[in-house]
Amino acid sequence: MARLKITQTRSVIGTKQNHRDTLRTLGLKRVRDVAVREDRPEVRGMLHTVRHLITVEEVD
Repeated sequence: MARLKITQTRSVIGTKQNHRDTLRTLGLKRVRDVAVREDRPEVRGMLHTVRHLITVEEVD
């Protein structure tokens, strides 16, 4: 199964509580934090919610 490398690129200051909670669920706490997650529909939905705060790369 493919894996995704998720990097937080923007601050959560001034964002909605839902976006902050989603980043925390993904394992991101501050700018430049990196998390690696399996490419699953649940994770893709979370990434779509906070797409303006993160960058995503595919990892083999």
